[in-house]
Formats: sequence, structure tokens, C-alpha cells
Amino acid sequence: MRQMALQLPPITVERWVNSPPLTPDDLRGRVVLVDIWEYTCVNWIRTAPYVKAWHRDYADLGLTVIGVHAPEFEFGRDAANIDRAVRDHGLTYPVALDNDFTFWRILRNDAWPAKYLFDAEGRLVDRWVGEGAYERVESEIRRLLEVRAPRTGLPPVSPEAAAFAEVGEPSYVGITPETYVGADRGVPGTFTVTGDWLSGGEYVELVSGTGELALPFNAGEVNLVVDPGPTGRAEVRVLLDGEPIGGERGADVDADGVAHLDRAAMVRLVDGASRDDHLLGLVTGQSGFRAYVFTFGP
Repeated sequence: MRQMALQLPPITVERWVNSPPLTPDDLRGRVVLVDIWEYTCVNWIRTAPYVKAWHRDYADLGLTVIGVHAPEFEFGRDAANIDRAVRDHGLTYPVALDNDFTFWRILRNDAWPAKYLFDAEGRLVDRWVGEGAYERVESEIRRLLEVRAPRTGLPPVSPEAAAFAEVGEPSYVGITPETYVGADRGVPGTFTVTGDWLSGGEYVELVSGTGELALPFNAGEVNLVVDPGPTGRAEVRVLLDGEPIGGERGADVDADGVAHLDRAAMVRLVDGASRDDHLLGLVTGQSGFRAYVFTFGP
């Protein structure tokens, strides 16, 4: 673990949700798990069930979970988007909105998601980045709770972490890597657009008419971070290898192969595709529609 602040620093952020502001003094005597998250990040979305389980199982036994949201995209600074994300993901623990990355920088953090575990004296014990290691995180939480109060009767390991330990981490070998489409981070040749599109720093935006965005991929799962545009709504036809998507459609695509968008979020477009080379096509006529980044899974 690289050098970091050894004590829980002040959590100086723009706003709190589900809690009044919490200080290191308020948290003294509690084991604290800080979860750095971003609501459109697929890696965080996959970790969220475990973080919620730890809050559910250990909050009454001395654990405080604090979700610190730091926005990857400009729309992630919007209070309404974050409040809806907190509701949609069922987050009931304290959430701190770090729009200016103040707390992020104090921790010297560099990734989403990241977890920082502090003991009851406020000392940093460990840090984990990305997905996985859930059984190790929970084991350390349990150890610190027992150190805090040796006679604490701990429940069984959470079903979520136990199931992960049984199955293990899926393999991502050979899967198409995360693909940004904005000018700042996009890689030429990874996707194509047809129609009247504007290339912005974070996104590509349909200016007028009907447009198509096409992306070759090899993965079982494809997701996309999108903003439907100024009307707040957009419909996107999803094509797989030139045909309307069928049984491989993701959770946010209906039986007709259309994704109905009503917020800036990550949408699930493909699920269960064969591990072969495919072409994903997205067709929309909604001016102002923005695409940010594609993510993939096995």
C-alpha cells in the first residue's frame, strides 16, 4: 500500500445525503469504511451490493460506511442526478458529495471505486481499489470490530461475500477494454459515427437528424454512460450485428430492442452475447443525445 494519510482526515465536501456532516471526532470509536464511488461507474455498481451488505450487517455493531461520491463527468455534479442515484441504488448510509475532489485529493485517491478502512482510533488500516476482494474486506471489518469490542457477537459472514468467495472473480481476459468516445480520452478507430455529431471533450453529441454510433466489441456484456439531452428523454434503437437486438438485450432495452432513457446514467445494452466479435449499433433521432464511455463484462 503506497503512503497515505494515516489518520481519517476531515471530510470537507459540498453536501451530505442521509446524514448531517460527520467529523473524525464524531466517528471516533467506530470502524469506518470510506467507499469512493461514482454513480455511472460499472465497477462501483458491481461492488455496491457488498458495501450495502456491510452496512446492513455491521452498522449496529460499530461500523460506519460513508460513500464519498466524486463525479467523473460534469452531469455528476448535478444534485438531482446524485439524489436519484442514491435512491435508485438503495443507499441508506451517509453519502458525502465531493464535487471538487477535496477529500479525494487528501486521500491521494486515483480511482473509482476505492475503499479505505479506518479502525476505531481513526487509523488507516487498508485500502482496496476496483472490484473483488470482498471476502478480505469483510474479514478485516470483522477483525476491527472485534478489536473495538472484544465481546461483540458477530453475525455469520454476509451471504454476498460468502457467495463471491465460493464463485470467485470472473475472467476478463480478451474482453474489449473500457472505451471512451469523447475527444479528451477517445481512441481513434475504436468506434464510428454516422450523421451530424459533435465531438466534445467528454462525449459525442448528436446535433440534428438521425445518427448512428457503431462499436465493434468482444464481450458478453456492454454498458454505456449516456445523457439523453436537454429534453431529459431519448429513445435509442440497439442493433447487434446489424439486426435489432434479441435475447442478448441488456436490462435497459425492451423487447423491441429500444432503450428508453430518462436520465444521465449508465445503461445496460447487451447481456449474454457470445464471446465472438460483434458490432453494436445505436441509432437515435434525439438531438442533444450524448454518449460518454462504453464498458464491458464477461
